[in-house]
Amino acid sequence: MTALRQRKGSKGKEPPLGPEFHTQKTSCCTDHQSEKILHGEWSWGAIIWTSVGWSVAVGLGLLCCIYVATLHENDLWFSNIKEVEREISFRTECGLYYSYYKQMLQAPSIQQGFSELIHDNLTESKRTVNLLQRMNIYQEVFLSVLYRLLPIQAYLEPVYFYIYTVFSLQAVYVIALYLTAWLLSGSWLAGILTGVWYILNRVDTTRVEFTISLRENWSLPFLALQVAAITCYLRPQLTALQQKVMVWLMFVTTFCFCLTWQFNQFILLVQALIVYTLDSLDLIKTTQVTTLYLVQVSTLLSVWLLQFCNTMILGSLVLSFIVSALFIKHCQPGLKTGSLLVRLGKLLLHTFLVVFLTVIINYLAKKALQLRSDEHIFKFIKSKLGLGQTRDFDASLYLCEEAFGPLPLDTLERLAGTLLLHPYVLTVALLTGTLALVALRSLRQVTDGSPEERRGGEGRATALRPDVAYNLLHTLFYGLLAFSTMRMKYIWTGHMCAVASYGLCGMELWSLVFNTLRCNSKNMIRLVRCAVPLAMIGCLYYKFWPRLMEEVSELREFYDPDTVELMTWISSKTPKQAVFAGSMQLLAGIKLCTGRVLTNHPHYEDKDLRERTRQVYQVYARRSPEEVYSVLREAGAEYVVLEDSICYERRHVRGCRLRDLLDLANGHIMDGPGENDPDLLPASHPRFCEAIKTDAAAYTSLFSRTFQNKTFHVYRLKKKRKRSAKSSPDNNHSH
Repeated sequence: MTALRQRKGSKGKEPPLGPEFHTQKTSCCTDHQSEKILHGEWSWGAIIWTSVGWSVAVGLGLLCCIYVATLHENDLWFSNIKEVEREISFRTECGLYYSYYKQMLQAPSIQQGFSELIHDNLTESKRTVNLLQRMNIYQEVFLSVLYRLLPIQAYLEPVYFYIYTVFSLQAVYVIALYLTAWLLSGSWLAGILTGVWYILNRVDTTRVEFTISLRENWSLPFLALQVAAITCYLRPQLTALQQKVMVWLMFVTTFCFCLTWQFNQFILLVQALIVYTLDSLDLIKTTQVTTLYLVQVSTLLSVWLLQFCNTMILGSLVLSFIVSALFIKHCQPGLKTGSLLVRLGKLLLHTFLVVFLTVIINYLAKKALQLRSDEHIFKFIKSKLGLGQTRDFDASLYLCEEAFGPLPLDTLERLAGTLLLHPYVLTVALLTGTLALVALRSLRQVTDGSPEERRGGEGRATALRPDVAYNLLHTLFYGLLAFSTMRMKYIWTGHMCAVASYGLCGMELWSLVFNTLRCNSKNMIRLVRCAVPLAMIGCLYYKFWPRLMEEVSELREFYDPDTVELMTWISSKTPKQAVFAGSMQLLAGIKLCTGRVLTNHPHYEDKDLRERTRQVYQVYARRSPEEVYSVLREAGAEYVVLEDSICYERRHVRGCRLRDLLDLANGHIMDGPGENDPDLLPASHPRFCEAIKTDAAAYTSLFSRTFQNKTFHVYRLKKKRKRSAKSSPDNNHSH
């Protein structure tokens, strides 16, 4: 087992713009100068002020980058450990993704490396897979090509080029959040507070220092950049050229986001629902709605082409939803007319038609494409929503993982401890109340009568800026997603910092507070907008700076001798084309460290691979040696690696251990005390991973032990002898 230890010797209707959209008054905390630049009014003061803001953004980004890189080095002593130990530190699927970067660098040429990825026969035995179609690994390809072309080979090892690139993306992430807070509040002081909060809440905002290659660490910085671009695009009074620039920025950032993460379609679906809500409440212009939808569609289709026509993209819910929303919107031109009750009725009918058409289009698309790659995700969602219990092995693997469970309450305690949660909740509560009032006024908007009456209604409807409304719905929708699935909190918590900073530094919320107190003094508001954020930053510095210094001075080292011993033995004692079976997590490491062929791996978005994984995992079920031998031979395995940490697992509760999931899927009663469903039956065979260690004749005739240590047991599958010509073909499994 991998462990960290202390180092030795160490420690619709498009209303006219209301007065709320006018440039805010200048103050020590209001970036009036950058507003001038945005509107084309150049001056030395504006240039200097904006340059200072950008310099602070870059400085905070670099600080975050250095911080996570230092933690990574201090946790593993990465610069001092052996190459095999460095590779083992890329855990689970991270090792699989990094192996393709290593494979591209080891290829004789870029062209041959590219060809090997398109026609790969090492990742799944007895199959040839187009990895660029199946997986989101263009970032590994790009980095490997860049490393080959740049004159840095003599100064920087490939692994450092890779991890420093990922850590640099954290700087991009912080800068993007900084810009979002700056755009919302008009003050780059909000950006500083956002960056500080992001760093202090590192445990809940990122896990990059120990899951470097994880796809979300590549994609979320681009998602944050996209949100900043959308925020700028929805600002009023942009020129036509500025709008075009923002549209291109949205396309590029959305494209990079989608290309680097296989779950992009589900994140974009939530974003499409946000745009649909803004459109339904008449909070953004019709042209903006159409543009945002088309950016998503064009991005997904571009990625579809780059991924060799990956059917999962065409069969995605988000594409079906956008097509449905645009079609129904075109067929209902009078949606935003009539009285309040009439508009509510139209809106409900419109929503029903969009949902109904989405389901129909998605069903037909999946039938036409014969798409079954994402079935496990929908089974998981169905179970999460409480729509029935499931014994499905694939869905249960997700349901039993803590990362896919609900958000733990201690997360909120940590966020409150850094003084982030309370201003965030207050900001969201006030904005949500404002949104409700604006939505009600929009739905009650006068559609008959004089132009003055219509303009009056429209002016009231602009009380919430479109960019603020978008960010409010963004944090609400992704907050709900985070509460339902803990792994998705990393999308929410970073943006949470920007929203809370806007609440403390923005003009609108302080104006609302002082209006309520009948003390609407502009000078008082300016003073508070400067004093409160500065006091907050000072308090955070006083409270957390010593802790950060202590954290970065704590030194540990990588320690996993059993896995190192296993990888060394495989590299030196087995043929280079040997095929290994085992757990998905371990096999990813075997591929990276040894380059051997695998039967299965952690990238789970393929129906046939999921079925093969379930079959290979029968080594931890109650199966006869003949049955296990047969399924392993069917997968092409020559060696199987058994792990005591799985066979005798105690990490999960009863019912969620891997052996329990296999027993339930096979219809067998589970180990240990506790209840079992009445339809489950006792197994007729002992658990394979335990029984094979007895060296009984039934097992030694099919398997021979070739390696073992305290954690791993490796068995080689023997070739069956042909008995006679009259023997049944089922008894002959030789190659």
